Amino acid sequence: MPVLTFMNTCFFDNGALKRLPKALGGQGASKPFVITDPGIKAVGILDKVLEALGGEPAGVFSDTVANPTENQVIEVADLYKQSGADSVIALGGGSSMDLSKAVALLASHGGTLEKYAAMSGGSKFIGKLPPVIAIPTTAGTGSEVSVGMIVTMNNGRKETFAAPNLIPPVAICDPELTLGLPKMMTAATGMDAVTHCIEAVLVPSSNPPAEGIGYDGLTRAVGDGWLRRAVADGSDLEARWHMMMASYEGALAFVKGLGSVHALSHAAGRLHEKKLHHGTLNAIFLPHLLRFNEGAADKKYERLRFAMGLGEGADLAEAIETLNQDLGIPSTLKEIGLDASDGPGVVEYALADLAHMGNAKPATQADYEKIYEAALG
Repeated sequence: MPVLTFMNTCFFDNGALKRLPKALGGQGASKPFVITDPGIKAVGILDKVLEALGGEPAGVFSDTVANPTENQVIEVADLYKQSGADSVIALGGGSSMDLSKAVALLASHGGTLEKYAAMSGGSKFIGKLPPVIAIPTTAGTGSEVSVGMIVTMNNGRKETFAAPNLIPPVAICDPELTLGLPKMMTAATGMDAVTHCIEAVLVPSSNPPAEGIGYDGLTRAVGDGWLRRAVADGSDLEARWHMMMASYEGALAFVKGLGSVHALSHAAGRLHEKKLHHGTLNAIFLPHLLRFNEGAADKKYERLRFAMGLGEGADLAEAIETLNQDLGIPSTLKEIGLDASDGPGVVEYALADLAHMGNAKPATQADYEKIYEAALG
């Protein structure tokens, strides 16, 4: 079984879940608190994890909401402390991972969550957390190896938190856990991974190793066709393996940063009542930002075309639009419930988002307004 040691230790292979007791023991933990969501519980994956654990956890919280909120972090951190737990098992997609990291942070550090936000310089206050064992059940966010987490705050902002201590010390990436993922969720999470790879490459800052990993992840997902295969046949375990690797690589790459696709997606995703999926938002915004960034990174665009298996001079934005269409992803924001009245708020919060500063080409308020209008359809 491959054991990957980059940002953390990752047990990566079919059947890797059986390493859970060893992973906990290696962190000196014996009383984990499991955080997951209702869907994972309903399809029986939570039961598989509890069986692999081989003993009773300190507690289980299975009501993670999409785009976790500050109030939920406070609620679950209290449950964690009451349970006497010494660690967290983060089971699920990006929302469960983000909630788990935030709970570990708040339960161990105290104070208000806003104190630790990246835009306020709070990263320097984030010390060692209780061990978080990350077990992804989707192939998209890469949160199991990410330095960050995202929480929708009570002030209305979808806030980014980033610090080395937010990387789970151990991840268990078992592609078999993604076999039951519905077609649309496979597509949306897959496009999340694709966006991570592309945006990380385009960020102007220099980090050649991260950039190289981003190209490989993009080749794996798009150029080699594994994303299309995973969506076409959810039981294709080889495709699931490669997409989980592309997801993992996307997060390794975005240690370099992210750009305006994520700034806009975070800003739209803060509209909690609309229950928008982050990967779907990324997929819709991505072609528009590829058009906006045209000319700002010509050499990188050439390499992105090669990674995606496209010909010389191919239109990257059109290629992503075609990919979205093939995968069944909506082509406009209007199709997923956004309208013109949401635009000013999305633009305002995008300009204040950490990812806004990493875009390949500086974007103004007017630029975002045009991009939002075009994406709205």
